[in-house]
Amino acid sequence: QVQLVESGGGLAQPGGSLRLSCAASGNSINVMGWYRQAPGKERELVATISSGGTTNYADSVKGRFTISRDNAKNTAYLEMNSLKPEDTAVYYCAGGATIWPARRTGDYDHWGQGTQVTVSS
Repeated sequence: QVQLVESGGGLAQPGGSLRLSCAASGNSINVMGWYRQAPGKERELVATISSGGTTNYADSVKGRFTISRDNAKNTAYLEMNSLKPEDTAVYYCAGGATIWPARRTGDYDHWGQGTQVTVSS
């Protein structure tokens, strides 16, 4: 049984930074991803990363967000810089996809509980 636990969300000012972590317990995870969901909107892809470190980003976060992982710790990270108010959402960690780049929510077997990120002055 795989469990994903996110941490690191909170309040940031526009232009600020936050770092999210996703710790996976149980079996090692192949593709991991970060998604987000704003109120009244569908869950959308933020970034994905393969076990080998290949990455894929949504156009809206390219150049601002960086996804990484530590396979020894079974943990993925999302470094978010130059935050904008439109980045405000609940951010979810996803794992267990066996295809690449695994852009669809249905590609993943496991989800975290989500962590709130609010960007506001």
